[in-house]
Amino acid sequence: MHKVPDIRGLYVPVQPTVKQSAERVTYQEFLPDRALQGFIYCYWQLRTTEPLDEPFIYRVVADGCIDIFFELNNPSENFVMGFCKRYNEFPLENRFDYVGVRFLPAMFPQLFRINASELSNRFESLDVAAPGTARFITSAFEADLPMAEIKSRLDTFFLHFVARTEVTYDARFYGALATILQNYGVLNVEKDLDAGLSPRQLRRLFEYYVGDSAKTFCQVVRFQNILRAKPSQQSLRESKLFYDNGYYDQAHFIKEFRNFYGVTPGKAFGR
Repeated sequence: MHKVPDIRGLYVPVQPTVKQSAERVTYQEFLPDRALQGFIYCYWQLRTTEPLDEPFIYRVVADGCIDIFFELNNPSENFVMGFCKRYNEFPLENRFDYVGVRFLPAMFPQLFRINASELSNRFESLDVAAPGTARFITSAFEADLPMAEIKSRLDTFFLHFVARTEVTYDARFYGALATILQNYGVLNVEKDLDAGLSPRQLRRLFEYYVGDSAKTFCQVVRFQNILRAKPSQQSLRESKLFYDNGYYDQAHFIKEFRNFYGVTPGKAFGR
C-alpha cells in the first residue's frame, strides 16, 4: 500500500444531518477498510425508510471533497460530484436509496488521473471520469443490499484498484495543503504558504488536485471548521468568532457561510 500524506488526521469534512422529513430519511457514514482511509474519507448512504408525502430536497454543503454516488435501485446511473465553492440542492423523488464514496481532498485526481477543475461546481456521469469504476458499480450493486454488503464490495474493489495504481505526489503541493489544514484555513495564501511554489504554480496545482484555487480551498476549510465547532448562540453574537476565523466582520461571515451552506449561521445551528 502506498504512503500518502495524512490528510485524514488534519481534516474532517462535515455534511449536516438531514432535518427535512428526518423521521423517514436517514443519512449515515461508514468507514472504509483501514488500508483505504488515507484515500477515502467515508462511504455514505442517504435513503428513505418509507415513501415520503412529497419530493425531497437534499442540500449538500461545500466540503472540499469529490464524491462518487449512485442510486442503489438504478446503479447504472452513477455520477461524480466535483469540488464545489457553494452549496448545492438536489431535488429527489419521494423514495430513494443513494450510496456514495467521499474521497479526501486531492485523492480522486491522484487515483483516477483526472484534472479536478474539470469536475468543479457540477456533477458528471462517472463513465466520463472513471469508466472502469462506473462499470463496476453498474454490475456489482442492486436494490435492497444491506450496507455491510455494500461496504464489503466497495472495499474489495478499491483495495484492488489502489494496489495497482501508482500514486505519486508533489511534496510542495502537499506541504501547502497541510499548512492550510493545520491552520484551519485561516491564513494569507500569498504570505503564509512558503511551499517553494510561485503563485502561478500554486494555483495550477490546487486547480488540478483540489478543483479550485488555494484561496477558495482555505475559505471552505475555515467554513468546515466552524461547522464542526457548532458555535453557541452567544458566540454567534460576538465578533470574536468572526475575527478568530479570519472574517472581517459579522456581515462578511454571514455572507460566506450562506454561500457555502445555503442558510444563515443562526438558522443552520438552530438559533
